[in-house]
Amino acid sequence: MRHARRTTITTSDIDQALRVLNIEPLYGHNPHNPPVFRRALPFPNVANVGPVYFVEDEEIDFDRVLREEKITLPKGVSWTAHWLAVEGVQPLIPENPPAIPKDVDQEITKSPPQANGVFPLTPPSESRSTVKKQQQQQQQLVKQVLSRELQLYYTRLTASLLPPTADSTKRTAALASLRNDAGLQALLPYLIRWVGEGVVTALKEGAETEADGRSLEVLLDVVSAILENNTLFIEPYLHQLLPAILSTLLHSTLPPSHATHLRTSAAQTLSPDKSKGTREGAIRGLVGIGKEAVRKGLVEGGGVKVVGSECTPEETGPLVDSVMTALHVLHPASDMPESLDATNDTDTVTMGQLQDILGSFFAEKLYGDKGWALGILGSIKQQN
Repeated sequence: MRHARRTTITTSDIDQALRVLNIEPLYGHNPHNPPVFRRALPFPNVANVGPVYFVEDEEIDFDRVLREEKITLPKGVSWTAHWLAVEGVQPLIPENPPAIPKDVDQEITKSPPQANGVFPLTPPSESRSTVKKQQQQQQQLVKQVLSRELQLYYTRLTASLLPPTADSTKRTAALASLRNDAGLQALLPYLIRWVGEGVVTALKEGAETEADGRSLEVLLDVVSAILENNTLFIEPYLHQLLPAILSTLLHSTLPPSHATHLRTSAAQTLSPDKSKGTREGAIRGLVGIGKEAVRKGLVEGGGVKVVGSECTPEETGPLVDSVMTALHVLHPASDMPESLDATNDTDTVTMGQLQDILGSFFAEKLYGDKGWALGILGSIKQQN
């Protein structure tokens, strides 16, 4: 304004000053399109009024406006919900990223798995080529569904759990993660499949070595940890879990040093919160099956000890009566009972064996019938 020798400041002066100072110009005032002012005609009635200027309004032709193309306004910002994954599988909807094309899948299947990208579903077995082929097929399926983070988590988790000679600290941390982490739903079907194939592999070999026994213990701990995780929706996979648990519970050739613990763990996994009525029904069901079911499922499986540990001293009732009925199935009571003598060395050994097999609660109930106690011990040893 000073250089132009003007006394009136204009919007262009402000705009140029801001541009010199490298400041963003003001919006809404465009100096390149100044408004056009027209001078109004003089008012004859008011001669003292000076010249009047006004901005001329543009005349709008309605026919031209109606002929022009309508401009639709975009929709406002909104939010909508959709399923990113359902039971670990990504649904094919426009909101989700596209799946991997089939030709890419075929190339991945033909290429051998790399050392740093292996995603094993079961521990490697050199004696079963069929199992390896199935593992490779499952690896490709997992790579399509799971993220790289979950694949890495799965690899580290299974390596920490099996083989059983692994670090116990890592195994404890892995079980704690399965028990408490909330983001494992997509990984759940693959963990259950891994558990099932691990149980089948151990039992198919005969399950008579210590390594097989420890492997089965770890797999049962994994199942218990999954069931204790309240954030996992486990119901659709129960039909896959039950064969692994029941196979461990009912298999006849478990490692001797692990048999009792494995059967007890499997039984507790099937029903962790059992009422007395449930226990009574299960015991009477074993009684109805026969002597071998009572010996395997109730005595050798540790059920008698579990029930006795939860009974109070001198407790009576239907549950205690059902256990006593089961013991009668193993061997009938004597017509003329003779009590065990704690001062006799032979009877002391018998009393210790009864406590080891039946627990203190039910062992004490047999102290008054020496013949019955020896008959039960004999029937158990005879089958073993």
